[in-house]
Amino acid sequence: MRDQPKPYDDDDGRVICDMDVDGMPWHDRRVRRTQREAPQPQHPDQMTRAETRAYTGSALLAALLIWAVFAAAWALFILFCTQIWFR
Repeated sequence: MRDQPKPYDDDDGRVICDMDVDGMPWHDRRVRRTQREAPQPQHPDQMTRAETRAYTGSALLAALLIWAVFAAAWALFILFCTQIWFR
């Protein structure tokens, strides 16, 4: 007869993290993945399309600003080399 797990006072039976992962020696192939996975909760704070566009546009503007600073620094370096250093 198999030993029963020791009951703990604070154990309410919830699964915090499912450790039955593909590739592990204890992986149970008989249980379908859909049965093992808990339903995913809906996120009420998901961004709308307008917020997504605004976020993407702001990120692109920030990237372009950084690119412009590096391009200006490179152009100034080239001007410095051609006009002052290599004369």
